[in-house]
Amino acid sequence: MSAAVLIAAVMMITSAGSLYLENSQALAQEAPMPSEEKTISVTGTATTSVEPDLLVITFGVETQEITAKQALDANSDTMTGIIDAIKLTEITEDEVSTSRFNIYPVYEGYEDPITQRWKQDLTGYKVTNTITVETSKLDLAADIIDGAVTAGANRVDNVSFTLSPEKHLQLKDELIEQAIMNAKTKAENALAPLDYSITGVKAISLSEFGMIPPPMPMFNMAFDESMERSFTSSSTPVFSSDQDVSTTANVVFLIGSN
Repeated sequence: MSAAVLIAAVMMITSAGSLYLENSQALAQEAPMPSEEKTISVTGTATTSVEPDLLVITFGVETQEITAKQALDANSDTMTGIIDAIKLTEITEDEVSTSRFNIYPVYEGYEDPITQRWKQDLTGYKVTNTITVETSKLDLAADIIDGAVTAGANRVDNVSFTLSPEKHLQLKDELIEQAIMNAKTKAENALAPLDYSITGVKAISLSEFGMIPPPMPMFNMAFDESMERSFTSSSTPVFSSDQDVSTTANVVFLIGSN
């Protein structure tokens, strides 16, 4: 090997080594240093008792006839009478909506005495029409139920007192602020004996707004004539009560020594 070739080879090796060293230094400079920040994670809570401002009642009519048309007609006539009765309690059409409407065939099963096979015969059609009343007139609950059942409603699926969307949003904003302040107070109390204090906030995680309703009258049945007479013989007692509403907020605080 000539001296010129040998010198060139040495220069290439030296250049490669220099390049590798420069790349290693660059990577070392770009690599993030381990985080030295200190944090504390605290969950704050906020709870309040609030009066509901929305009444929701769901009820309906089930009818069964031999033909689908007969079942529909009978159901429609009864439902029209129910809605007319509800309007007499000062409920408007805007406060009434259809929540479910079903029509389906009804079969009767039996075992064929000759073939001993299970068979089904079509015996008629059943129509279920369910409506929901949503109103801020909470004191009309008993009148609405009594009027609907008297007019022919044979299903009362739900009676509940809850919050309107507007009140829900307002209360949620207020409770979030209180929950975060509660988390801050907890963190400060925990850090005081350690001679640390809050220097910033790293993350906040909010929970969903929660409301646990108190026991309310709940109906999910079909009324026969004797039950209907008993149910409507006197005004139905329905009461609303305050509800506990709560939310939580998890806050990760940055901390430092005093």
